[in-house]
Amino acid sequence: MKPSNQPSSQDRKLGKEEEQLLDDLGIFGQSRRTFLNQMSAAGISLMAVPYFTSDMFAQAPKAPDLDPESLLNALEVNLKINGDTYPLQVDSRMTLLDALRERLNLTGSKKGCDHGQCGACTVLIDGKRKLSCLTLSATCKDKEITTVEGLAQGTDLHPVQAAFLKHDGFQCGYCTPGQICSAVSLLNEAKRGEVSYVTENVKDEVTQLSDKEIRERMSGNICRCGAYNNIVQAIQEVHSGKAEMPRWEFATEQELEASRTAE
Repeated sequence: MKPSNQPSSQDRKLGKEEEQLLDDLGIFGQSRRTFLNQMSAAGISLMAVPYFTSDMFAQAPKAPDLDPESLLNALEVNLKINGDTYPLQVDSRMTLLDALRERLNLTGSKKGCDHGQCGACTVLIDGKRKLSCLTLSATCKDKEITTVEGLAQGTDLHPVQAAFLKHDGFQCGYCTPGQICSAVSLLNEAKRGEVSYVTENVKDEVTQLSDKEIRERMSGNICRCGAYNNIVQAIQEVHSGKAEMPRWEFATEQELEASRTAE
């Protein structure tokens, strides 16, 4: 039996939205009472779906057309990307990352945090690594921009790209374009003898990179999968020019058993 404190469909007072819906559906008087006896609130919602999607939304007023010039604050820029020049009309507030992805369909550079903290959007501008999500496209006029798409020469991979493949320097791959661009710039920094925060004597040029140096210089690129050891080894191989065997190995049965026991 229905609890006495629960009103019947005939006694229940409708809310304003339900009243308006039934009025719009053309249900009045006795028809309304019959309708309420037959349909629950969920049924009303289901019946209303075609109504809302076809009639109501179709009759919604459209936003007024705005002057594109006042809306976009447009600027004409020539972006030199991967050896090609792209004349673009961009919003003065548009980031280079959005211009690459949304306007030029160069989607290798990834939008991770969009706050300059993860490094997934790293590109090279005039040979130096930059965070494209924090770089306004209007400031890149006539500068040489290289994205991950421009590193390979045809079917020949850049040495850093090949090393990442060899040493499994990626897992999901989302951060990999930024990691690779950052690594390419890092190697050029070493050739110029630039020092880092962990350099013991900043008076000396750093031309030989230790693992510690590589880790520090790549610290702005986050890999949430945790492939850092492999990334360091890949960069070290390209830097030294010496082939290195991968350092990772499968766990033994004894190590797996010990791990399960510890848990």
